[in-house]
Amino acid sequence: MKTLLAAVALATLAACGVETATTAATVAEAKRREVEQAKKSLDMAKQKIEAASQQMQKSAERSEDASKD
Repeated sequence: MKTLLAAVALATLAACGVETATTAATVAEAKRREVEQAKKSLDMAKQKIEAASQQMQKSAERSEDASKD
């Protein structure tokens, strides 16, 4: 079974050509980098949202303290 799968894979690569395989690998790498950058952007957005939330909480606490006086 493994030999058959390897033969089919080899025939497919030979039929497609090395250039096509290289192009596919290049596209895959570009997509990987794109996903990695999107994850970084998401993490940064989460941090900004958390910071803003904490700032709003502190502001609300200060307002509450001021209204008690």
